[in-house]
Amino acid sequence: MSALSHAPVHLTRAGVSLVLGSDDHGIPVVLHWGAALGDLDAAGLGALATARRPGAARSAYDGSRTTGLVPDGARGYSGTPALEGHRVGGSATAAAPSLVDWEVLAGDAAITATSDDDEAGWSVTLQLALDDAGLLHARTSVTNTADGDLHLASVLTALPVGAHATELLDLTGRWCKERTPQRHPWVQGTHRRDARHGRTGHDATLVMVAGTPGFGFGTGELWAVHTAWSGNHTHYAERTPEGEVLLGGGELLSPGEVVLAPGETYRAPWLLGSFSPAGLDPMSHRFHAHLRSVTPRSRTERPVIANSWEAVYFDHSLERIAELADVAASVGVERFVLDDGWFLGRRDEDAGLGDWTVDPEVWPQGLGPLVDHVRGRGMEFGLWVEPEMVNLDSEAARAHPERVLRGRAAVPPEWRHQQVLDLQDEGAYADLRAALLALLDELDVAYLKWDHNRDLTDVTHDGRPAVHGQTLATYRLLDELRAARPALEIESCSSGGARVDAEVLARTDRIWPSDTIDPLERQHLQRWTSLLVPPELMGSHVGGATAHTTGRTHTLRYRAATALLHWFGIEWDLSRLDGDTLAELREWIALHKRVRPLIGTGTLVHPDHPDPAVLVTGVVAEDRAEAWYVVATVAATATQHAAPLRLTGLDPDRRYRVTEEMPRGPGGADLTGAWSAHGTESTGRVLAIVGVALPVLHPEEARVLRLVAVG
Repeated sequence: MSALSHAPVHLTRAGVSLVLGSDDHGIPVVLHWGAALGDLDAAGLGALATARRPGAARSAYDGSRTTGLVPDGARGYSGTPALEGHRVGGSATAAAPSLVDWEVLAGDAAITATSDDDEAGWSVTLQLALDDAGLLHARTSVTNTADGDLHLASVLTALPVGAHATELLDLTGRWCKERTPQRHPWVQGTHRRDARHGRTGHDATLVMVAGTPGFGFGTGELWAVHTAWSGNHTHYAERTPEGEVLLGGGELLSPGEVVLAPGETYRAPWLLGSFSPAGLDPMSHRFHAHLRSVTPRSRTERPVIANSWEAVYFDHSLERIAELADVAASVGVERFVLDDGWFLGRRDEDAGLGDWTVDPEVWPQGLGPLVDHVRGRGMEFGLWVEPEMVNLDSEAARAHPERVLRGRAAVPPEWRHQQVLDLQDEGAYADLRAALLALLDELDVAYLKWDHNRDLTDVTHDGRPAVHGQTLATYRLLDELRAARPALEIESCSSGGARVDAEVLARTDRIWPSDTIDPLERQHLQRWTSLLVPPELMGSHVGGATAHTTGRTHTLRYRAATALLHWFGIEWDLSRLDGDTLAELREWIALHKRVRPLIGTGTLVHPDHPDPAVLVTGVVAEDRAEAWYVVATVAATATQHAAPLRLTGLDPDRRYRVTEEMPRGPGGADLTGAWSAHGTESTGRVLAIVGVALPVLHPEEARVLRLVAVG
């Protein structure tokens, strides 16, 4: 890398350009982040910088003013300042830095910009990089360079976006209804989405998206940011009266939570930024490429899972679970997971968390015989754990009550009868790590379903708010288990989808997007979770006919089709099913195994349909020689014959054969038109522009469409 003067810098990859220039005072300024600008020489970059220089307003600061890399209140920025803090002791007097003398280092696709404010005692570094997929990575770091402790209040990273992006999309939700979209105009002011749950949160937005009005999955120019952090955090969109238009995010810090001694550095979470010229799908593809590159297991075909939870809950015995495993193996399951209820004193949710040894009353011979039985049926064995939590009714809490995380003498309000184990307590951390490694040493465990079933409420460690340190300790524990057991796979479950973010996915192999496996709810929440998470990292299970969380009843076809294009699993008492139902389920599992080579390597698409009752999810092979689409209704269609389905993601110049391929099952509808078993042929261009006719679809019905290139 080389040091640069004030000349603009142009980074470009995968259809995206980032241009960094400077204002009249030498402050680095992002002049452009968005569509690729092509080859620009020094003259072209200079002209761009000149064209973007604002004029001077009346009744305002003298001279022109631009917002630098770090929005700075000391220089007149009227919106949210990126850096806030105060100093205790020492000689520095300024409360926040004014950053002027920047050093900028630039390489092929990365920029590092550093500035010191000796008066305030802050040194600030901002890293910017475009990866191979065109995803922008940005992070701000702060070092205390003066005497006295520096108490940080806020370290945010913000990126300017197109002023014509006047519509916002973010997500909200609750338990069993995660990732619910909400749209609204982007007006002047600040729209913030703070998450203060001590984990990512059921209501976490995942991404903050700004786009041209009416953008969809395949249309509109848009920008999006994601804060890669599993603790308290924020996303925000800000449009100032002066004309700045920013998307930003970072960690939410409580007073006193991060205090830097002289020489210490705080590194904020990475802010990931994705630009798309054509809707939400291309935006997601950049996030997907990143997560596929950092998730520990790079394999593209994930094993079919059977999980015991909704089949037996706490009703454990070797005979009962072995019977369930036998039937699972007979229908094609490849990994069997024993869920909650196996450890000491755990007969319900009131007790036992923290005691990670096998309960001898329920499992008198330990879990070894079950593991051997599962392995003998050709399946891997997985186990549920909730390492960060503790019940007060446990040997762990009775032996060390001081290890229960709290902010005052009384423990926080109970949540599912549990509290949080203080992982910043070195004794608690060491004991937990040893207990987990002992389990992995004793048993042939290929997979941990790692749960986290409560918010962190009123918690401190050594007199400081504890969420920041608890989050880092969790990352440390995951990292150390990975290092000790490189083949181990881990699922991030947090009472369903309350810990879903890019940083936890850098340490785990999949997320559990929701505790509900009601396929109607799943059609919505999987669609919106996929804005960030690729389908092969998203667990999707076939549950019983009547969903345990909602009471709705659906056909096996609807349930299985909803799970087909994700990490497929079963959470159902298979031992109670008749032969016909097992045969149909076996066919669905076989169908998934046909499709799954595409799922982990292909491109996820969501063709927009004019009828909101029709949701379409597709996976297109990397070489676009094959594609599968699931068409599902989530309500009654507006018209008897729904509008034609226009299929996206295909090669416009290749010819495709279109067929429906799915197990018929009891009462299967007849195939008609383009959906017939004989199929039809057309070019990718015709299929994208004209589309294919849909059959008459009942409410809450699903069909599977396959396309294969024939020329």
